[in-house]
Amino acid sequence: MAETEAGHRIEAIFPASQIQARLTTLAGEIAAKKPVNLLVVPILKGSFVFAADLLRAMNHAGLAPEVDFLTLSSYKKSRASSGQVTILRDLDLDVEGRHVILIDDVLDSGRTLAFAKDLISARGASTIETCVLLEKQVARAVNIEADYHAFTCPNVFVVGYGMDVAHRYRELPYVGRLVD
Repeated sequence: MAETEAGHRIEAIFPASQIQARLTTLAGEIAAKKPVNLLVVPILKGSFVFAADLLRAMNHAGLAPEVDFLTLSSYKKSRASSGQVTILRDLDLDVEGRHVILIDDVLDSGRTLAFAKDLISARGASTIETCVLLEKQVARAVNIEADYHAFTCPNVFVVGYGMDVAHRYRELPYVGRLVD
C-alpha cells in the first residue's frame, strides 16, 4: 500500500504485470474475430492508458485499426456519476459502415458506454463492440454489458492506469483503490 503526497493511501488491486498479460490475451480475442474496416474509439479521459496499451497489443496480434477519440463526462470532480453524460470532444472520423470498438475504463452504471454506443449507432456504424478494462459487478442504470473486459472489479472507487479522482493518480502503472 502506498501513501501519496495528497495524503491518500492506495492499495493495488491489479498490478501492472497482471494488466499487461491480460491485454495480450484480450487483443488475441479481438484479433480472432478478424474485424474488417476497424475503428477503435477510446472514451476519454479515463481509458487513455488502457487504450494505448491495448492498441499496441492489438498491433502485435496483427490488427491495424484506425483510431479516433471521444471525450465524455459524467463524473466531473466527484466520485459518483452525475447521471448526465456530456460530449466534451466529438469524433473527427466518419463511423458509417465501420466496425467500431468503443474502449472505456470502467463499466459500472453503464450510462457512459450506452450513450457512446447509441451515438455511434445513430451515425451508421455497421457493428459496435465494447471493451472495458474493469467490469464492476453492480446493478446497471441501463441495460448494457461489455463485449470484452479485462477484469471483473469489486465495487470500490478505483484510480491509476488512467483513472483519477479530481484529476490525480492517472499516472499510476496499476489499478488501485483509495483506502479511507
